Amino acid sequence: MLRTRLTLIYGGMFIVAGVVLLGATYALFQQQLSGSGFKVLAQRIDTNGNVTTTVNRQTSPLEGDEALLTGADAERWMREQQDQLRHAATRSLLVQGGIALGVVGGAAAGFGWLVAGRVLAPLHRVTDTARRIAGAPAADRGLHERIALRGPDDEVKELADAFDTMVQRLDRSFDGQRRFIANASHELRTPLTVGRALVEVAMHRRSASEDVKQLGESLLEINLRHERLISGLLLLAGSEREITGRRPVDLADVVTHVVAQVAPEARRSGIVVRETTAEAPTSGDALLLERLVHNLVENGVRHNIGAGGEVWVASRARDDGLVEVEVANTGPSVPPYEVPSLFEPFHRMATERLITAKGAGLGLSIVRSVAEAHGGAARARARDGGGLVVTVTLPAAPDGDPPAQD
Repeated sequence: MLRTRLTLIYGGMFIVAGVVLLGATYALFQQQLSGSGFKVLAQRIDTNGNVTTTVNRQTSPLEGDEALLTGADAERWMREQQDQLRHAATRSLLVQGGIALGVVGGAAAGFGWLVAGRVLAPLHRVTDTARRIAGAPAADRGLHERIALRGPDDEVKELADAFDTMVQRLDRSFDGQRRFIANASHELRTPLTVGRALVEVAMHRRSASEDVKQLGESLLEINLRHERLISGLLLLAGSEREITGRRPVDLADVVTHVVAQVAPEARRSGIVVRETTAEAPTSGDALLLERLVHNLVENGVRHNIGAGGEVWVASRARDDGLVEVEVANTGPSVPPYEVPSLFEPFHRMATERLITAKGAGLGLSIVRSVAEAHGGAARARARDGGGLVVTVTLPAAPDGDPPAQD
């Protein structure tokens, strides 16, 4: 951590400076102590030329009794007292100085930690904002956040302002993309509706030949595919926005409703849809959640083996605070490496990339966008024996919220 490194550097420099200061003090103390001595009361030279020194033992701070020593005893006592005084003073200086240095060094390290935290606080704010944007369910969700750092014009503020500018441009880019998809889809609906009406009028004329009717059916099928594509684009653009108004929804009711809607198409194709529902309360947009389940069941029916195929639909509540919807179907084998790309817009299997394909390649993209908009996730895996298993997990509704009634 940068804060820890700054603290260690600050505290280490202070300790080094303290050690140098302590060493200088010790050297000066030794110099001063070596130049000092005891006061000599008297010196006398006898007839043989010997010097006799007289000292008062009361001048020593180590002993309190009074006595007069002369000659060799006085000199020996002075040397002993000087050695004792030097040793005691040195020990006192090192012990007390070391304790003082430790206390001051710890205080300096704590102060450095606080200062480093204060200095690095703007960087933590930048990091937290970037982490929230990166952790958003969708790439464009969360781009509305800004750091908006206030303070002096230093390097940290320049970084925060540059980050805000980048996020703002990305937000505008995603908004422009969504508006373009919505506007283009709305504009294309009108000519498709007019084209469908003209084809139907031409097909129902009395003079229309079989070739014209057959051509009209092909054109209507192509027109229907285009209408589904446009509806899917509109729904995809809307589902990528964050859900603001949430209502309690029971996924079991949604599954039952969707299976009843898809049942006629499944019967025409000879597909058996098996439903297993248990209470799975969540909250969100009921229409988007219905579209999510509808796309899953519809894909299971359309991408099947035909007559004799099966689709299994289940809803349940889990013990980890989530609810899930799982749809499995029989069908052609799906290579495991192609499973992740099935959630990409306009992606279809290699055998389904014709103009008369069964879908526009937006079904699972819409499923994932709706799930992520509700704070959930969608995943898929290849089913043993052929087909696909798609599981959508959503946060469970808080206790006490009753499911919405139609």
